[in-house]
Amino acid sequence: MKLLVLNGPNLNMLGIREPDLYGRETYASLIIKIKDYALKRGFELEYYQSNHEGELVDKIQEAFFHDFDGIVFNPGAYTHTSIALYDALKAVKIPCVEVHITNPDEREPFRRVSYIRPACIATIAGHGTQGYLEAIDLLLDR
Repeated sequence: MKLLVLNGPNLNMLGIREPDLYGRETYASLIIKIKDYALKRGFELEYYQSNHEGELVDKIQEAFFHDFDGIVFNPGAYTHTSIALYDALKAVKIPCVEVHITNPDEREPFRRVSYIRPACIATIAGHGTQGYLEAIDLLLDR
């Protein structure tokens, strides 16, 4: 099994950006947690973070051409704005789980709309960074 963990804008600022909301865990420690989980569960892992929408689209398309079996995707603020990311996910037809550290449905009204969700098999929100591992389990157990 080969999975891509994809993170959108500002996820690189974990532990710095609004720690009362997102926690104090850093992006580097999140990646270590996911790598350790990959070793334990025995799957191949690639991870990528970008603040640029087009780079995220490119990575989704590359996942298709490199035979990835699933995508764990925290699109950050692009969740609420990006038809391009939705279109990319629909085009590649790779099972994708949308992940959010917080629960967007409990935040500002504009965050309650997800353009990404209809292209995903599931959404995990509000479980902190543990949600990434839950998304991985969901994809591995499919």
